[in-house]
Amino acid sequence: MIVSPAPALATAARVAPQTVSANAPAVVLRELGVTDYSATLAAMRAFSRARDADTPDEVWLTEHPPVFTLGLAARHEHLLDVGDIPVVASDRGGQVTYHGPGQLVAYVLLDLGRRDLKVREVVRLMEDAVLATLRDLGIEGHRLAGMPGVYVAGEKIASLGLKVSRGRSYHGLSLNVDMDLDPFDRIDPCGYRGLRVTHIAARRPGVSKAAIAARLARHLRSWMEPSAACAR
Repeated sequence: MIVSPAPALATAARVAPQTVSANAPAVVLRELGVTDYSATLAAMRAFSRARDADTPDEVWLTEHPPVFTLGLAARHEHLLDVGDIPVVASDRGGQVTYHGPGQLVAYVLLDLGRRDLKVREVVRLMEDAVLATLRDLGIEGHRLAGMPGVYVAGEKIASLGLKVSRGRSYHGLSLNVDMDLDPFDRIDPCGYRGLRVTHIAARRPGVSKAAIAARLARHLRSWMEPSAACAR
């Protein structure tokens, strides 16, 4: 996995694809720090439009200031009391969710055709990476039938949503690490009234977001670059 330096926030919308051999296994990891949601969404769209058959896949790790985002299926009645938190319409699948400080976001920009992957397979592989990250911390996560994401004791700890255009995906997953969970009470998380939300800090206080980001990136890498899994 190639680790690229984070571009400045002001230039996030100009993240340019790098070109390598189409059969190269390397995945570019970008650690972006804190980024504006709308600017990052524009950057993902621009990257996906500009990439070609030789562009390596990328994973962007970031964190957003407080924002509610609406997926393509979102219904406004699931916004209960947004207050002063901005609401942004997105082109990912799914309903409404919240991003904020203390949450790790991983955007997965893949050429699905080159990897011979279907959208549901990518969702499952992302869930697997989160589940493996939680197991590293001694936390038992699980899935719920018909409700994408990862849960701990029935409470949601990670949300997933993708957009696929011309066979290329963007968006990805968010993992609650150590954050103020109160904004989730202002919405029906993922469109489910009464769904409880949790974070890693509830069970493993003091674990650093950087350490969790490194673990999550390693587990994502294990299926994006199979040889990396063998080398661990």
